[in-house]
Amino acid sequence: MTALPVIVGMGGINAAGRTSFHQGYRRIVLDSLDAKARQETFLGLATLMNLVTLTDGVLKDVDGNTVNEADIEARFGEQVLAGTLIRKIEKNHFDVDATPWQQKMTLTASDEQQIVFETRRRDLPTPVPASWQVEDLSDKKVKVTISADIAVKHDSTRDNPIKAAGQLPTGFEPANMYNSRYQPRGLQATIFAATDAIRSTGLDWRHVMNSVEPDQIGTYSASVVGQVDDEGLGGLIRSRQQGDRVSTKQLALGLNTMSTDFINAYVTGNVGTTFTTSGACATFLYNLRAAVNDIQAGRTRVAIVASVECAITPEIVEGFGNMSALANEEGLKRLDNTEVVDHRRTSRPFGENCGFTIGEGAQVVILMDDALALELGADIQGSVADVFVNADGIKKSITAPGPGNYITMAKSVALASSIVGQEAVQKRSFILAHGSSTPQNRVTESLIYHKVAETFAIDNWKVAAPKAYVGHTIAPASGDQLAMALGVFSHNIMPGITTIDKVADDVYSDHLDIRTEHYQCGAMDVAFINSKGFGGNNATATVLSPAVTLKMLAKRHGDAAMAQYQDRHTQVAQAQADYQQQADLGHYELIYRFGDGLIDENEIVMSADSMTIPGFDKSIALSKSNPYQDMF
Repeated sequence: MTALPVIVGMGGINAAGRTSFHQGYRRIVLDSLDAKARQETFLGLATLMNLVTLTDGVLKDVDGNTVNEADIEARFGEQVLAGTLIRKIEKNHFDVDATPWQQKMTLTASDEQQIVFETRRRDLPTPVPASWQVEDLSDKKVKVTISADIAVKHDSTRDNPIKAAGQLPTGFEPANMYNSRYQPRGLQATIFAATDAIRSTGLDWRHVMNSVEPDQIGTYSASVVGQVDDEGLGGLIRSRQQGDRVSTKQLALGLNTMSTDFINAYVTGNVGTTFTTSGACATFLYNLRAAVNDIQAGRTRVAIVASVECAITPEIVEGFGNMSALANEEGLKRLDNTEVVDHRRTSRPFGENCGFTIGEGAQVVILMDDALALELGADIQGSVADVFVNADGIKKSITAPGPGNYITMAKSVALASSIVGQEAVQKRSFILAHGSSTPQNRVTESLIYHKVAETFAIDNWKVAAPKAYVGHTIAPASGDQLAMALGVFSHNIMPGITTIDKVADDVYSDHLDIRTEHYQCGAMDVAFINSKGFGGNNATATVLSPAVTLKMLAKRHGDAAMAQYQDRHTQVAQAQADYQQQADLGHYELIYRFGDGLIDENEIVMSADSMTIPGFDKSIALSKSNPYQDMF
């Protein structure tokens, strides 16, 4: 039998807030929540943003005044709303109204005089230009006389035409939650996201790891552009140009493999599969596919799938901006016929738009095979039936769309139809669209859905687009989509695209249900997570609801196994509730095992049949079968 990859936990952070227990999703559909869920959401966000802290068991504001949970929205609601989702880029990233740059200037002596200045000898360039005459002065200084023009660069600022992004909530500082040791922002977010995901399962992680052989656990994660702030590749590239030294950490910490490595080395202690692949905007789905394939094949029983990107820097913004990919001030003004841009509405999937809005975030999902999930009493939050990846073939432009996404979507819908039946797909499935908010995407992606819907006789196919709220986080973008899908399964509220006034006229919407308001959608059976990445990196995942997954497990394992599962799950559910309560109060207890639990390689015991690793209850079996026996 093929193992079913079951979702047992998900955590992370993006512009909407924390991923676990659907906090980020609930921020998006806030006005559609009941009073209890709304109060929980405001409390969790207020503590996440450090507007309120729990001190000696009492909630207090920054001035030390006591705060009641029921008063959070009234006192801090405006700050919570203003400091989440897409908004004007905050100065902790960079000043978009005065973005630093080096401006070139050519100096020419006036009135045919020479250019003369004094400086320290050690500050002279190497080699000294031939047109410079250098005269030694006292105190290791020199006098320089230049008889020609001289080109210099000096600090300047410019008004950045791109001013909005989907930023992590204002005041959220993962660096202050553990000994972050000057790590890049993306890796700080990774530690938070991995902890959030693991704790969201309600399972003791040591027990999980000792329930399987050590090599049956895997971590699958990546970023796309790497860590591009000063502590990572950004500092590596900029340091010498700015007259600074390159640090010993910038190269290593900047690599796009680092989120995988950090999870293994500092959070889980994993010695099993470690996997990193980048597929542009489909990176999360690429890594999810590898994990799903390994679980289906029996190579992996527990998989941590992650992606992270914190790339709101002047260089990355300018790079995408110069491709005309990002929504800029002038384009938005033209769309709205106004001189005042609403930065909350820069991302407009399937509406009149002018480019995408960059975002930052980290997403982590925990998968298990179905037998292990039942054995441990894990919370069944859904399952991933499969992930399909296809390229576009020959292209004129590397960024142009192509046929690959037709293949991935058609395969995903065909698979879902074979599992849950065509009627369920027609009536109880929905799409988490790539929805990048570019004029080209709204046409090409909607046409794919239109043709697939025609083929499978689907009408009023529900479409949601997370990028309208959190921006395009690049590597973890499809993780944002998965988080929204799990929220829909849990709350039965379909997020509309409230950043648009109406669906654009050139969108192929005949068979699609794209709304501008949130609405009650009823129980859904299947979510299609779709991604159209630069370069022809297309991927679509078929995700089954908790109800469908449990029904499948009952058929495979029987009533007695399911009854035993429910008994075990009671304790797990209580542990989940305890973590949710603590997390909403701002107590996350980040897992950061720096040097904790090092494995003494001298204590590894090896035989021809197995290996025993210190710290793990079970041994690693060494295969003696020949998979190519028919060739010998």
